[in-house]
Amino acid sequence: MDQWSSFLSDRWYIVLIALLVLFLVFKLVKTVIKWVLVLLIAAAVLYYGYNYTDSLETLTKSVTATVTETVKDQAMKMMVEEAKEASYKDNGDGSFTISSKNVRIDGKVGAEEVKVTVLKQSFQVKTETVKTYIEQASKNK
Repeated sequence: MDQWSSFLSDRWYIVLIALLVLFLVFKLVKTVIKWVLVLLIAAAVLYYGYNYTDSLETLTKSVTATVTETVKDQAMKMMVEEAKEASYKDNGDGSFTISSKNVRIDGKVGAEEVKVTVLKQSFQVKTETVKTYIEQASKNK
């Protein structure tokens, strides 16, 4: 359904042209050929609209990448602001949890990546990226 709304908003002029051609066919042609032409034009517009996913996929990938980068940037800013308030918890099995007002980090000691959750959005980050935050939180114990 998204592809149809995207198709209609991006390519509305194709639908308009098809409607104009259909109107002319109805006025000028009065035989069985008229219905064949009507069906061909309608099928062409429906087929084009049904397969209109290129810009929808591109848009989806672009928005996803932008949102992910924005969330990561905001997470880093929040970590810098909340580092002194963060609490470090050793889970006893080699893993740890660091939490503050808006940021939560789950990981294992010595692992290359940790799971960062910011505003209910989680993503994997290299441990080196958040190393100072982890060190500051462990000092707050």
